[in-house]
Amino acid sequence: MGVRSDWVPGRRTDQLVMAKIWCVVLGKMGAQWDISGTDLEELNALVNVAEEVLGKAMSSERTGIITAKCREAFDELIACMRRLKARKFFTPPLTDADLISLGLKPHDIVKTAVGEPEGQAEASITYPGPHLLLLHIRPIAGTTLDTRNDYGFCIYYGIMPQGGASLDQASSIKRYLMNPPVSGEELPFNVFTVRKKEMFDFPAEDSGKTAYFCIRYENRKGKRGPWGPVFSAVIP
Repeated sequence: MGVRSDWVPGRRTDQLVMAKIWCVVLGKMGAQWDISGTDLEELNALVNVAEEVLGKAMSSERTGIITAKCREAFDELIACMRRLKARKFFTPPLTDADLISLGLKPHDIVKTAVGEPEGQAEASITYPGPHLLLLHIRPIAGTTLDTRNDYGFCIYYGIMPQGGASLDQASSIKRYLMNPPVSGEELPFNVFTVRKKEMFDFPAEDSGKTAYFCIRYENRKGKRGPWGPVFSAVIP
């Protein structure tokens, strides 16, 4: 049935209707709400793909492959909408009427306290192509997460050459690692995502080196949860 939350409709047909409404409203109000042309183009493109695959999934053409493509299309569409809501709909703040036009609930008069995420995340890794690592992010079993808030993931990463970096390599712009890290604090770079699948495309020169990762949940207030485990993979 797709991703569920307190504001995302449960049925894919309703999710598509909501996304189309967003396209219309943001087409008119996007500039005023600091929505870039790129943001709107991405949303429109994802809506078109989702509509096409949903039509096939609901027809006699339906196969296991089409069902999988439909699920992936709606995961990407909802992830885009979550990102817009979390990163764009609060600065500048939208009025209650604006939120209603998007099918969202008006702001509560009494604000709910947003605490730091308590859950932890990890990921498995697949190798879709040369120099590519695809992270499949998931919560660690047994850890808790307050589902009332929207969360993304802050992925920390760094690269270590075979045998460890020299002092010159470690002090270069690429900040190669001299030793295997034991915690996320030792990783020099990070990227935020709301997707549960995140692709890393490394330069060809890094092929054969080891990429290390560590993930933390991050909420819409920028508060981050505890570190997950450090994990690694050799860059193909």
